[in-house]
Amino acid sequence: MRRAGAVAPGHPLAKGYLPVPRGAPAGQESAEPQNGPKAGCLALNGFPRDSPAAGVGALGGPQTPLAPEEETQARLLPTGPGEATPGAESTLLPRTALSARRFLVLLIFSLYSLVNAFQWIQYSIISNVFQGFYGVSLLHIDWLSMVYMLAYVPLIFPATWLLDTRGLRLTALLGSGLNCLGSWIKCGSVRQHLFWVTMLGQCLCSVAQVFILGLPSRIASVWFGPKEVSTACATAVLGNQLGTAIGFLLPPVLVPNTQNDTNILACNISTMFYGTSAVATLLFILTIIAFKEKPQYPPSQAQAVLRDSPPEEYSYKKSIRNLFKNIPFVLLLISYGIMTGAFYSVSTLLNQIILTYYEGEEVNAGRIGLTLVVAGMVGSILCGLWLDYTKTYKQTTLIVYILSFIGMVIFTVTLDVGYIIIVFVTGGVLGFFMTGYLPLGFEFAVEITYPESEGTSSGLLNAAAQIFGILFTLAQGKLTSDYSPRAGNIFLCVWMFIGIILTALIKSDLRRHNINMGITDADIKAVPVDSPTDQESKDVMLSKQSESAI
Repeated sequence: MRRAGAVAPGHPLAKGYLPVPRGAPAGQESAEPQNGPKAGCLALNGFPRDSPAAGVGALGGPQTPLAPEEETQARLLPTGPGEATPGAESTLLPRTALSARRFLVLLIFSLYSLVNAFQWIQYSIISNVFQGFYGVSLLHIDWLSMVYMLAYVPLIFPATWLLDTRGLRLTALLGSGLNCLGSWIKCGSVRQHLFWVTMLGQCLCSVAQVFILGLPSRIASVWFGPKEVSTACATAVLGNQLGTAIGFLLPPVLVPNTQNDTNILACNISTMFYGTSAVATLLFILTIIAFKEKPQYPPSQAQAVLRDSPPEEYSYKKSIRNLFKNIPFVLLLISYGIMTGAFYSVSTLLNQIILTYYEGEEVNAGRIGLTLVVAGMVGSILCGLWLDYTKTYKQTTLIVYILSFIGMVIFTVTLDVGYIIIVFVTGGVLGFFMTGYLPLGFEFAVEITYPESEGTSSGLLNAAAQIFGILFTLAQGKLTSDYSPRAGNIFLCVWMFIGIILTALIKSDLRRHNINMGITDADIKAVPVDSPTDQESKDVMLSKQSESAI
């Protein structure tokens, strides 16, 4: 293997790397080892390459990581990528920068994710109204929600393959476009005998969801820097949560229970459907215009490593196998599925749970759902900020899981006290922790599975959530109808306790964070490599002395 830092004469510089004169002050050179795929991408801490201290500086000397702002200034030198400085030998620095467009991309995604989540819950929160309008059973109405979970499971693998091989923009266009199409089909279903049409439109929206749920961590990693990536992921998840919150709030207001006059009811349903379609269409147009694949320069060292890897080396099947061989990820997969599946089940059946104890309170049932999700949105943002500040992924995930379990127990035992205001409070506590857990799972998965694709790990987490969501909704719905809502909630509490145990067993190995900090004790490759020659040219090793110095 070629010594890190050595560049053969005439060897072309890697794309995205800048030469820095060897006589430049140490502060102008990267103090972080750059684990890029090209040999010679390890900076030598300001020492001339041919000086005896260079090897010491690279392997065992003191290294002080620069702040992201200093890194950006150092890497955005006027010298173009691959352009040598005349008369001076040079080392290679990865060129990273933050793009202002990242906020627009995040906003567009969050908004069309919002509309998709709104359409998921808009039937269930007024299930009794749609049951009377279409003349079908409550189970039929529940399936309008559960179809989102059912569609995700078989389609997640082609969707993540598409994301990994065809990119972020195409996946975003499919998600936004199918969401728009499904909403327009539902506009033609406002007749009492056309339940199958509304189911068809909902099925298309559920397919759109497959191309939406796996994107938050991918967008955060591709567009945002190391100190904002968790907050960005939480904000992307926030859009979906906000859509669920609006789905709890607006349908009971827009479509009140006027089953004695089906004409008025049909008019109200049409207003809701056409309004949703107009917003979905606008967001699809914005996605076409403004949603880009990736920024010009990578925002972090971890992305710099992945970006320079030839796409032909990527093996989707091998990536899937690697994930399922990763025991910490498998434990997270199950525990995340339990928590999120429980949230999906409670959201789907909330109307039935509340009306069992408080008849005629459809509007308040929606408001309780709104309280649950809005509190969760606050929890999501706070958890994202906390992760960016502390990087304590496992500890935070475990604590939030335990508090979600406690919140579920309190929500269960206070349902029948006769004061609906108490249900508002306990629902808010439950939502704060249960919904706040969602971005934690995404980001923890990305950390322990790096350098595997964020879309693949997130997609598998969501697939587990959908599977548990279907099973929990069917089981809890059966227990609720045959016994009581309390029996269904106790069922969920038992499973959440199992999830706590599994979370406690997860080994915390923050691979992405270590790369961003310039710390690694193993070969880091952006993708699986089969060729010995390729492996030799792309492995970058850092000794134990370097770890202790950092």
